[in-house]
Amino acid sequence: MGLLDWAKSQFIDVIEWQDQSSDTILHQYDCRGNEIKNGAQLIVRESQAAVFVKEGELGDVFSPGKYTLDTNNLPVLTSLKSWKYAFNSPFKAEVYMVNTKVFTAQKWGTPNVFYVRDQDFGRVSLRAFGTYSFRVADPGMFVQKISGTKSEFRVGEIAEELRSLIITNLIAAIGESKVSLLDLAANYKTLGEICAKNLNTSDYGLQFTQFLINSISLPEELQKKLDEGTGMNMLGDMNRYQQMSMADAMKTAAANPGGGSGGGMEGMMGMMMMNNMMNQQMQQQQMMNQQMMNQGGYGQPYGQAAPPPPPMASTYYAYINGQQMGPFPIPTLQQMAAQGQFTPDTQVWKQGMPGWAAANTVPELASVFGATPPPPPMPGGVPPMPGA
Repeated sequence: MGLLDWAKSQFIDVIEWQDQSSDTILHQYDCRGNEIKNGAQLIVRESQAAVFVKEGELGDVFSPGKYTLDTNNLPVLTSLKSWKYAFNSPFKAEVYMVNTKVFTAQKWGTPNVFYVRDQDFGRVSLRAFGTYSFRVADPGMFVQKISGTKSEFRVGEIAEELRSLIITNLIAAIGESKVSLLDLAANYKTLGEICAKNLNTSDYGLQFTQFLINSISLPEELQKKLDEGTGMNMLGDMNRYQQMSMADAMKTAAANPGGGSGGGMEGMMGMMMMNNMMNQQMQQQQMMNQQMMNQGGYGQPYGQAAPPPPPMASTYYAYINGQQMGPFPIPTLQQMAAQGQFTPDTQVWKQGMPGWAAANTVPELASVFGATPPPPPMPGGVPPMPGA
């Protein structure tokens, strides 16, 4: 190689970047210690920007187009270099090519639950996830604040930082909106627009072009409780809801006959909780009835006789598996007896009884177990008559 050829190889006369990837945000043009020739060609393609940096200081930024590099279109770099006259010799600078296209379908989600105060349910924990799109809106700021002197910068390197920024803004948006938990789904678009607006105030040099909320939900165990409450409201009849819950609990208990403290006991505990809820509702209804009577009857003109409130159904406490449970109404005890959870020897007690007694000794509970059939006939014999 001759001296002239060597000299030519030290000068860069064309600068361009043909991006073949789908997730590269920034690429440093490889100068390899060579100098950029005065009058060199700079080619910036669509959805690109070229950023010149000299000794750590931000220089000129070029938008898409074709440029001849000289003093006229490198005013900042010329000032940084302190070329007082004209620069007619090659120069050194770092050149970063920035991808300004929109990066779409980026996923975000909350790694853990976050808590908000809801006007209907009080303090609740939520999860959320969705997608977003972004682009580099200020290439110079992005190089200064984010990529620094990295030779290449990809989407994955900033994804975690953006997710944290998104979650912080989402929680703030939900709290400030004061939208009820039951109305969140109808306000996803509004909340997304608020988040996108707040995110675009960050000084990362980025622009969030789209922010979508796909779901804001309760954790599974809380969602189950909410669904149960919704079902109770839809049924309206507390007794009917209680009977349905008892039937489900009995199925669970039957599937776990040896559960002891497992499925069978959990079913019994569930029945006890539902009975307590029913008793509370009955007590509240009785209080309301009494108040209405004090005010003049059930919708009757004051002074006219009003029908008395319906009598309270009998409820019994039961001693099952070494634990006191209940109180249970008689229909519930019938269901429990059918499943083998309640037997004639089970000890029971209700208000007014002097003490605990076996269920088969309480006349009111005779219907729970039904009539006892006679013993089966002996082979070849005559079946005995009942009472014989």
